[in-house]
Amino acid sequence: MGVLDSRRRRLLDEMGVPVWRLRPHADARPVSQAEGDVEAAAQAETETEAIPEPASRQAPESAIDWAALLRGIRDCDRCPLHATRNQAVPGIGDQDARLLIVGEAPGAEEDRRGEPFVGRAGKLLDAMLAAIGLALQQGVYITNVVKSRPPQNRDPNAGEIAACRPWLEAQISLIRPEVILAVGRVAAQSLTATTARMGELRGRWHAYGEPAIPLIATYHPAYLLRSPTAKAKAWEDLLALKRRLRAGGV
Repeated sequence: MGVLDSRRRRLLDEMGVPVWRLRPHADARPVSQAEGDVEAAAQAETETEAIPEPASRQAPESAIDWAALLRGIRDCDRCPLHATRNQAVPGIGDQDARLLIVGEAPGAEEDRRGEPFVGRAGKLLDAMLAAIGLALQQGVYITNVVKSRPPQNRDPNAGEIAACRPWLEAQISLIRPEVILAVGRVAAQSLTATTARMGELRGRWHAYGEPAIPLIATYHPAYLLRSPTAKAKAWEDLLALKRRLRAGGV
């Protein structure tokens, strides 16, 4: 049995200079720290204890199937966020994507619509992808480390991220992406298992999982709306991503 099949077994066990970078966005306005990754802000303390998994809802063993996976995410009550959300936000895009984009958590509009990266930040992300010849539904899938909106758009805490991790792992197993792009501090720290600042994590390649998937981190589009001078660095990250995809993700 191949390595990917081994990963699936393990998952089931565990589950028991384009325009956009040069010009500030026309609608730019201050955003909350939860929407971006404000480098100057001190890193918020997060809970270190894992939230116990409710016996009422384990991730289904059939989650390796897309239909069951999406149902499981939408019905999930593994952490307290299920009680305050309007709906879960599983993800959207090409389910056979070469590139998986992972953000932090849904915001208010995403919570209403059930889709990640909508609104101004979503439009900027679309422009960023288009600048390197990519588009949603054509080799790209977008999701978050946490599938439910934290109240007041705060950062998800460690327990919430851990409770949602099996869903993300199942998505990765199904998609089999060649490359992962982590956008924003929360996603980058979660996927690299570090507490390093965004400035330290971006600009170089990381390895995620086993077998290792190349991972690169960049700034969240919401942060770029607030700090357009960071777009040049984000463009460097996108060019590195484009080169890796051209090389076949190896």
